[in-house]
Amino acid sequence: MSTRQEEQFFSLVKDHDQHHLLEHYKNLKSEKQKEFLQGLQGLDLGLVFRLHKKFVAEDNAPPTLYKIIKPAPIITIPKTPEEKTRREEARILGESLIRENQVAILIVAGGQSTRLGYNGPKGTFPISPIKKKSLFRLFAETVKALSIRHSATIPLLIMTSSENHRDTQQFFLSNQFFGLDPGSICFFEQGVLPTITPEGKLILKDDTHLLANPDGHGGSLKGLYESGLLKYLTENGFSELFYCQVDNPLVKTADPVFIGYHRMEKAEISTKVVRRRDFEEKVGIYGIVNGKPAIIEYSDLLPDNQYALDEKGDMRYWAGNIAVHMISLSFVQRLNQDGYGLPYHRAVKTIETLGPDGKPAKMIGWKFETFVFDAIPLAQNTCCVEVIREEEFAPVKNSEGVDSPDTARTAMNMLYRTWLKEAGAELAPEAQIEISPLYALDKEELIKKFKGQAIYIGEDTFLGVS
Repeated sequence: MSTRQEEQFFSLVKDHDQHHLLEHYKNLKSEKQKEFLQGLQGLDLGLVFRLHKKFVAEDNAPPTLYKIIKPAPIITIPKTPEEKTRREEARILGESLIRENQVAILIVAGGQSTRLGYNGPKGTFPISPIKKKSLFRLFAETVKALSIRHSATIPLLIMTSSENHRDTQQFFLSNQFFGLDPGSICFFEQGVLPTITPEGKLILKDDTHLLANPDGHGGSLKGLYESGLLKYLTENGFSELFYCQVDNPLVKTADPVFIGYHRMEKAEISTKVVRRRDFEEKVGIYGIVNGKPAIIEYSDLLPDNQYALDEKGDMRYWAGNIAVHMISLSFVQRLNQDGYGLPYHRAVKTIETLGPDGKPAKMIGWKFETFVFDAIPLAQNTCCVEVIREEEFAPVKNSEGVDSPDTARTAMNMLYRTWLKEAGAELAPEAQIEISPLYALDKEELIKKFKGQAIYIGEDTFLGVS
């Protein structure tokens, strides 16, 4: 047993009144004591206690004034000739940045599929309409297709969690990395922070471990820095990062138009938004918050803002966040170089833990996490681009109903049907369609392949290599 580790633990108990842990520790056998002390290593306990103190102080302070929000400047769907010309300029610029090997892709994939009734990392969930390809496979095939189209090297970074890291790596390995060069794929684990009670007590997960939880999707930017991947990318000439979450199969991965707008606006972070489905849709809202561009959580909207109308009678705050960003790597560096810059949020949860009697028990716990969109108000320049929901946003959050696998598959099928119709095909109403990214990345590529041929599709059809 490391005497130093034990001394550090005793100091922790004394300085932060964690005597319940000391009593637990004394009752462990020697081998389990070693395991317990080892489990404390790498946990930023000092940060957890500082965050607890901060939130207790905020709870005891007078209420703060509600944030003043206003609509933000947004590049909307092009309508005028000038807007369409600028979009084309953005596409050309974005494609050149991909060809010049300046763009990397980050997929946040730390979640499990528990809510979907599926056992495994969320990225392994079978989602495509006909072939039931996994979310990971769709992203990997898209990256491969982009690399071929632009003759480019595109690193694929995948942020996992301690819960699914090995399973995710094994999934890629057992599928031969879906045709990608294994050296171009980098996995890194999301950080964790211990959960704490409102009274400031650390919580036991089991005999030898504290209960800890992932530090939020904002932890992806911290993980890039601490893993050394940020340094690797910048030293190899990459300057921009395309960010998305794994649960949206309609993501237009490394969209050249988006990349181009991001660079044209000299933005440090850019955001894609869609028009909110209705006033009740639970998505963050992009706007000006206290004078700066930001995303305000749906739950933080006062009714006066949630249901606000503009002078035309339309929804005033329509820009819904879809968790797709372009982020400059120099900005990621700046966020980390003097200590991680994103603010932490507190989530109050009922959790299952190890009770004083050694049996499972439930209690209230505070979890701390960061959100990647909190980087927006910290940026010197930002950019926001509206996209069409039906083309780019079909999240898989729930097992049934809204934002479920069924709605995502329907959205994919409808999108592919739209492509085929614009390519001149006639489709039977009941036909299910799936188009592999390796066959056509977009409708423009599909139209070129069909070259005006008159084609009738009367049954379920998959276009691509199985």
